[in-house]
Order: sequence, then C-alpha cells, then structure tokens
Amino acid sequence: MAIPPTRCNARPGRGSWLASGLLALALVLGGLAGLGWALAAANLDRMQQLARERYGPTAEETVIAWRRLLAEQRGQPVEQQLAAVNTFFNRRILYELDPVVWNQNDYWATPMEFMGRAAGDCEDFAIAKYMTLLELGVPNERLRMIYVRARTAGAKTEAHMVLGYYENPSDEPLILDNLVTSIRPASRRPDLTPVFSFNSQGLWVAGQSQSSADPTARLSRWREVLDRMKQEGL
Repeated sequence: MAIPPTRCNARPGRGSWLASGLLALALVLGGLAGLGWALAAANLDRMQQLARERYGPTAEETVIAWRRLLAEQRGQPVEQQLAAVNTFFNRRILYELDPVVWNQNDYWATPMEFMGRAAGDCEDFAIAKYMTLLELGVPNERLRMIYVRARTAGAKTEAHMVLGYYENPSDEPLILDNLVTSIRPASRRPDLTPVFSFNSQGLWVAGQSQSSADPTARLSRWREVLDRMKQEGL
C-alpha cells in the first residue's frame, strides 16, 4: 500500500470525524494472534547503549529519561499512562520533516532513532507513543496508528498520522497527537478525517469490519521499522 508522505504541519480547522463514515475503520477491535509482528521482551540496555554509540550522550540521557518514565508509569491507570507518554514525547522531541532529519522524503524512525535525533515527524511521534504504551502493558488491540487527512486553517488538507486509544470497540478513540498537545476524543478533533488504521496485528480500511491485510505485508515502511526495532532491542 502506497502512503503519501505526511507533512504533519496542519493546524485545526473544520471537518467532521464522526460524520465522515470512516470512523469504523478504527473502531473494529479484535486480536489477530500470530499475524505480523508480536511484541517481545525489550532489551532496554541495548537501546541505551546504541543511543550513546550512534548519537552521543544527550541521546543516551533522553533514553534514560524514557526508561525512567516506563518505571514510573508501569502499573498506573491507563489514563495517566496516556497523558504521561503523550507529554513526554511532545515536550522533549522537536517536530521536523524527514528531509531535514534523515535526508529522505519519507522515513519512519524507530523510537531509539527518534529519541537519538531528538527530532521527527508525525509518524515518528505516533510510533514512539504506540511502542511505549505497549511496553507499559496497554493491550495492543486498544491502540491504533491512524492515517488521517488533517484540515489546515486555509481549508487545505494534508496527510498526517496520530495514535488512537480505544477503551472498547464501540467507543470513539482518544487521539494522541503532536499537533494538539491535549488528548481529546475524536469528536473533538473535527480537523481530522480518518483514512485507515493499523497496528502490529492488523490493518483496517474505510468501513471494513475485519482487518484487510497483514500490515507488515501491505506497509513496507512499517515492516522495515519493526525489523529495525527488533535489532535495537525493542
């Protein structure tokens, strides 16, 4: 599946998430055990070592702070975990486009790379938050990265990615975003129109009640970033 590069510099405007008829793509929960990639035990010492070796002491300090976040938030209520993880990355990491950070038109960074460079775009924010919440024990089926069209103040739309959290399959998601720092229900983000959603277990497109594909087969960049995460210890 070809995904247009995101620009992630949209600002809230007018639109309709719920009225779009596409919300169903992200509301269908259901485990697809054995499909695609599965979370394994993380080697956080290796991540910290690689951050130091590749990016220097400042990057290592960021990974240490991230590990401290994990220790502090493990076992806490999920609402607190969502807020803490969202705040950690939104405050610590600079938003920047891939050509500036990676000299590539579209690059999906691992959390270690993201923290190492201390800069990234919307996919990098969403991936880092997703992986951190998985590490904290939030069930995979409650988390989806959602590819959206974000309406700008000038009535234009741009490709963007956010992270969605679903307490129940029929609930609207809570949106974790690098554009709007507060976590809001989807109904309070009328600037976003969902296109499809995915996690490590499935990929859901507009209006479908079942996963349409193995996301690692359809999304080459997702497959590549998962492979690099394994090599880095996550």
